[in-house]
Amino acid sequence: MHRPPLDTERLRRDLRSLPGAPEPAFFTGIEVVDSTGSTNADLIARAADPGIDRVVLVAETQDSGRGRHARAWASPPRAQIALSMLLRPEGLEPTALGWLPLLTGIAVVDAVRRTAELPAALKWPNDVLIDDRKVAGILAEVVTGGPVPAVVVGVGLNVSLTEDELPVPHATSLTVAGAGEVDRTELVGSLLAEFARRFTAWRDAGWATEEMAAAYRERCATLGTPVRAELPGGRMLTGIARDIDSAGRLLIGEEPVSAGDVTHLRPHSPQPHSPQTLGR
Repeated sequence: MHRPPLDTERLRRDLRSLPGAPEPAFFTGIEVVDSTGSTNADLIARAADPGIDRVVLVAETQDSGRGRHARAWASPPRAQIALSMLLRPEGLEPTALGWLPLLTGIAVVDAVRRTAELPAALKWPNDVLIDDRKVAGILAEVVTGGPVPAVVVGVGLNVSLTEDELPVPHATSLTVAGAGEVDRTELVGSLLAEFARRFTAWRDAGWATEEMAAAYRERCATLGTPVRAELPGGRMLTGIARDIDSAGRLLIGEEPVSAGDVTHLRPHSPQPHSPQTLGR
């Protein structure tokens, strides 16, 4: 399979004029590396320098990628997008940090829809699905201890993996889902532009979440669906996913859920899908 490298010079050249991104330029720099253990870990290590802000790191391949609950994952070279962003959202209350990965999920969905022309949707909190199979995951990590706190947000998106290369049956890629050859450079640019636009609007609105919550609801396949949530401590909760609240928590019945593995239950399937573990 033809898997061209990312066009680093094009990304750098276009970083200050991404279509749809706010002006002046949101991101201050982007770096593309052939291989690394984890783009998130690399940027967390750099966060000790308080002068580093709104930078992007992209790897052609990762061999120690990390997902939620420290799940490991990897991919063939140039078959995915593995990127992380380091941000210092000044004035954002710690209680509102949970909205940052949700915002990133919206940006990924819109970039996939626009660039790959596929019906991507969100699974709470921030997995990206196509036809109920996971194509991307997001991991946000708060970095404290330095003079200026930072957040590193990572995105792992399967682009050209074949069915045989997928790690689990409930994973997918843009290729498997029916996209033609997808220009990964264009996809990275689209994702960064969407993120920059939405983050800037959120910041300029004083970190109010009403507009973002509405956008999230429009793209979320979990809402209105029977679900099972495996909560911290091993407790299980089942019910209808009704809504998300002002903190971005999922309301299952009347109970708010802030963390846990959520499985979509299908009435026709007596054995529900296992919690999805691919990606970040």
